[in-house]
Amino acid sequence: MGTKTITITEEAYDRLREHKRSDESFTETVLRLTGSDRDLMKGFGSMADVEGFRESVESTRDELDEDVRARTDDLPG
Repeated sequence: MGTKTITITEEAYDRLREHKRSDESFTETVLRLTGSDRDLMKGFGSMADVEGFRESVESTRDELDEDVRARTDDLPG
């Protein structure tokens, strides 16, 4: 496998270094952070078939909606 040299800012280097694990190279860090498993949509909907999940989400949403309404009603004006 060949190599490439890139130029990044000090800020970008510092951020990358913060993500680097002690047992990995910068190449391994970049590959880990940018790998295909970082697809945000990959797990979308995966909990849909879990028993009680939909009800739990709807219940929590309703509780949050009620809380927001109560707080909004209490505002002056």
